[in-house]
Amino acid sequence: MNNVERREQIIQILKNTQIPVSGSRLASLLGVSRQVIVQDIALLRTQMSILATAQGYLIYTPAKEPCRRSFLVRHSSEQIFDELTTIVSAGGHVIDVIVEHDVYGQITADLNLRTLQDVERFCGLLAQSTSGPLFPISAGIHLHTVEADSAVVLDEIELALKQKGYLIP
Repeated sequence: MNNVERREQIIQILKNTQIPVSGSRLASLLGVSRQVIVQDIALLRTQMSILATAQGYLIYTPAKEPCRRSFLVRHSSEQIFDELTTIVSAGGHVIDVIVEHDVYGQITADLNLRTLQDVERFCGLLAQSTSGPLFPISAGIHLHTVEADSAVVLDEIELALKQKGYLIP
């Protein structure tokens, strides 16, 4: 078996398992030294995602980078729940809220709202708060940074916010 065939065998072994395979185990299966396997893995890692753990090697799929977009919106306090529910129901993750203050400049507050339960909890806290939401200091205008799995989902969120009259063009 030549170098190319051996590396193809390593890939097949790693693709066909859910648990890490040690360098020693690969060396035994392929009839070479562990050092040869270490060199092969180093070369293979330049071509694909191979994770080296204490238990051995594993092929993994890197996490897909989520898409992000900021939405400039305006609405009343009574519409907060509907606005946030519109975003998370469509598959968005509301990262933050940003308002512009005439003295302090940009003020950003982390929200981290992923689910309807998160929105309900957040709106419940707002209802109990003596401070209230941030957007009244900016005439109701604020930004939300939203993450989603794709630009298509962000487009759907944008359309829904526009249809409800929340989106500022």
